[in-house]
Amino acid sequence: MLTEGRAMVRGRLARLVLLALPTLLVLVCVGGTTAIAMSVQRDGIRAATAERVTEVSSELAGLDQVRDALEDLDSLERAIAELQPLASLVERAAGVDYVVVIAPDERRVTHPTPTERGRPVSTDATGVLAGETVVNTMDGTIGRTLRAKVPVIGTDGSVVGAVSTGILERRMTQDVEQALWRLLPWDIGALVLGMAASTALTTAMHRRIRLHDEAARELEHAEATAAALREQSHEFDTRLHVVRGLVANDDRAEALDYIDASSRVTTLADPALRGAPPLLRATLEALTAELAALGTRLELDVELTHDADDQLVLVLANLCRNAGEAGAHTVRCELRERDGRFFGVISDDGPGIPAAHAAQIFARGFSTKPDPSGAGRGVGLDLVRRTLAERGGSIEVSSAGGARFAFDMEVSR
Repeated sequence: MLTEGRAMVRGRLARLVLLALPTLLVLVCVGGTTAIAMSVQRDGIRAATAERVTEVSSELAGLDQVRDALEDLDSLERAIAELQPLASLVERAAGVDYVVVIAPDERRVTHPTPTERGRPVSTDATGVLAGETVVNTMDGTIGRTLRAKVPVIGTDGSVVGAVSTGILERRMTQDVEQALWRLLPWDIGALVLGMAASTALTTAMHRRIRLHDEAARELEHAEATAAALREQSHEFDTRLHVVRGLVANDDRAEALDYIDASSRVTTLADPALRGAPPLLRATLEALTAELAALGTRLELDVELTHDADDQLVLVLANLCRNAGEAGAHTVRCELRERDGRFFGVISDDGPGIPAAHAAQIFARGFSTKPDPSGAGRGVGLDLVRRTLAERGGSIEVSSAGGARFAFDMEVSR
């Protein structure tokens, strides 16, 4: 009897272990998957933030206005008065927490806190004033930030100062927390399925395979979030080009109206655009410069009564940029306004679009271009399609001696 009792106890313990083991495996799998997904998400947010602050610092450090003010630093008060409005404008446009211009003697020329202007910087500026670009996370006057410091090079090739741009660490933490809340329902669902599967070993094995599949989908979700950040950076580039063009043409009111958008600051003035509406002129000048960097010439034939708006800028930028990246030598942009609608044609002399791809090019994630980063491509044309649909428009594509995109959309009122 005693032997049988011990055998029964051992049998019950074995069954409990068999029942608990699948549950433990589920918990380990879900917990590990969540940890990996959050690690990927956190690294993606940090990398995108580092790239963003580095771009803002680099573009500001290359402005003649900043270089001239630091080279002629007879009066710190005059330099502050000249550069602080620019720094505040860029802070709002780029969505960063501070832009600090640093004098050669390590005093701040600009700072979001007025009392800090003219005072020495609170962190080490030795490296950047020696000509190095420094990206790190440090504690400063407004808190712990991820910052990028870029030297300002004078006309004689020497370092005449630096630009430091930063985003608060707690903002990145909030982004990660939001991503965690998006993952939480999936984790709960996975746990419920895993607990149900623990009633039998064979069922549990089947459910574990399903959980592994769900884990793969969670990782894809994290990659999609990183791709969304890349998409925002993609559009941020074009928007800051436009802001730079508006400021360069003394259209300050229009610049403030468009301040929520941002991009790397580079434009080429085109005499043919004189008299064109300010935002449209700035957009096309920015695209002219961007395509020129790719070795592509932009031809313009534009007649509009109303100025461009944010959605028209998005359509023009994506279609023209795609043509340049595809290897076209010349891109032609035709834009007309008639009966309350914009009508546009973007054509190029590039390789065109293979017939096999014509039905796929507007699908999200589809791209014929290589993607060495692994972050995902095929975003721009999907954005164009959705934007035109929102404005009651359409787009048609054809390929004869190059690609040709014809679109229409309602004029924004």
